[in-house]
Amino acid sequence: MTVNVEAVRAEALFVSSLQLSDRPAPDEVLRAVATTLRRFGMRGCAVRVAGEFGEHPETAVGRMEWALEMIRTAYPTPAKPAALRPSQPQPLALAG
Repeated sequence: MTVNVEAVRAEALFVSSLQLSDRPAPDEVLRAVATTLRRFGMRGCAVRVAGEFGEHPETAVGRMEWALEMIRTAYPTPAKPAALRPSQPQPLALAG
């Protein structure tokens, strides 16, 4: 089973008590995700998210969009290393 870490974090933030109107800083998002995952676990968060989408789909979509945006801000993806390029052109070897 493959776990999408971004999705798990977004579900935890979705379930947390933080609100869009709180305008949380990245460190608050990190704390909320950690606290919520400790409290409910991955599956517990997923169950609560599913319940909200079932009961309140009109608001759940907006909240999940906000949660994903906050997660992408608080947990930026690491930059990929640049491809190694030789500083000088390498001479071609001549077959003899």
